[in-house]
Amino acid sequence: MPTLLLTGFEPFHTHPDNPSAQAAQELHGLELPGGWGVHSALLPVEPHAAGAALTRLLSEQDPGAVLLTGLAAGRPQVTLERVGVGVMDFQIPDNAGQTYRDQPIEPDAPAAYLATLPLRAILAAWREAEIPGDISNSAGLYVCNFVLYHALHWLREHGRGAVPCGFLHVPANAAVALAVPADRPPLPYLPQSEITRAVRVAAEAITAQSSVLQMGKM
Repeated sequence: MPTLLLTGFEPFHTHPDNPSAQAAQELHGLELPGGWGVHSALLPVEPHAAGAALTRLLSEQDPGAVLLTGLAAGRPQVTLERVGVGVMDFQIPDNAGQTYRDQPIEPDAPAAYLATLPLRAILAAWREAEIPGDISNSAGLYVCNFVLYHALHWLREHGRGAVPCGFLHVPANAAVALAVPADRPPLPYLPQSEITRAVRVAAEAITAQSSVLQMGKM
């Protein structure tokens, strides 16, 4: 059974919850059309620990597709990231209390990698499912961008650059929105069930596209 590796992040900063973690946990073990299975894992919000965990997952699971997810509090809808940039520049500390400025992720590696997910196919699947979504051209320079770049670099370096891989940012859920102090602007949010549904539809679109491509090679 081919595997789609699905990751989410632990809560971080002032957020009491992370909807990407909930979605990943809810979808773990899901059987997708075409005989694919979902293997979910949570990543720590610290680049070196996240990179080590992701390397282990990529090596052990040998996934046929990789869907990384994380929280982008403030965005009103789900968004697919087009590019991972090879630098860390944190505006807030990670969960280890560290910040990085202008720090290369991989010295002597490409400045950026383009995601290899079927972005337009996912957008079309979302639209058919009546889920608003879009493509983003910046994953930021925090840990979300780090794992996107790290995964794409690892796959390329291990001869697996054709594996569909990319990042999906989800908006706040109700728990995150309710935790915003009264003196701060309110956050747009989606119910957790709708966030999880968006991740599931994206996973289904990825594996469907991959199955079609595999059949074309037979």
